[in-house]
Amino acid sequence: MIVYQDERLVIFQSDLYQTNTTLFDGGDFILLVDPNWTANEVYYIKSFVKQQHAGKPVYLLFTHSDYDHIIGYRAFPGAKVIASERFAGRVDKDRILREIYTFDQQHYISRDYPIEYPEVDILIQQDGMQVTIKSETFSFYHAPGHTDDGLFTIIESAGIFIAGDYLSDLEFPFIYHDESAYLETLAKVDLILQKHPIRILVPGHGRYLKDQNAEIIKRKQRDQSYIEDLIKSVRTSEIFPLENYLGQFLFADGLRDQHSKNEEHIRKSIG
Repeated sequence: MIVYQDERLVIFQSDLYQTNTTLFDGGDFILLVDPNWTANEVYYIKSFVKQQHAGKPVYLLFTHSDYDHIIGYRAFPGAKVIASERFAGRVDKDRILREIYTFDQQHYISRDYPIEYPEVDILIQQDGMQVTIKSETFSFYHAPGHTDDGLFTIIESAGIFIAGDYLSDLEFPFIYHDESAYLETLAKVDLILQKHPIRILVPGHGRYLKDQNAEIIKRKQRDQSYIEDLIKSVRTSEIFPLENYLGQFLFADGLRDQHSKNEEHIRKSIG
């Protein structure tokens, strides 16, 4: 369903994990971010693009390589793909494709497009790199921690901050890559807010924020505290205040398993 719409921005949200797809109208092109989840949802997004923006070239931005974020790739043939250099160079692409296959098999989902890993046309190589498409400028920041290939994206003219799987109101950090890198990525949020006038934050999952930079900072600080407290708990064997953190989230019981995975990941990392 559409949870936000103005003259340039549409945010679609899936029923699954409240996963967001962002559509930005650049005037003479369309930027579409992480089209997902189910076949019907992807079809709805595709139909919306065709009906509302027929004839405009489409650019697909992938915030990172988690399978739920790339699952709609081939529903938009001919689109130019933007992603990080690490996204393009992954050596485990077959694993990610198997996750899509497993999801569709388990849920009896048939798609009218092939499942493939995205071929990247515009590589984001440097932190802070800017790319101009037509008359629109985009700023990109590497955002490792959740995965190793994440991106923060700023749409300069509209003040839109596309955060991928960071800064959600629904979940604490899911650490698949590295806890120290995650903290470094969160530290970039202050820089972004200082350097770019942000009007709207779109996280990968959950509620967008409009003209609420104080809430963005609050989410960032919450996630920093979670990671720092978890590292301290693993190092010192102090009891982690899990219930205090879970009490901040709507679907708290659904996060318990991920917390255990985070704890095990950090335990292995610290050795």
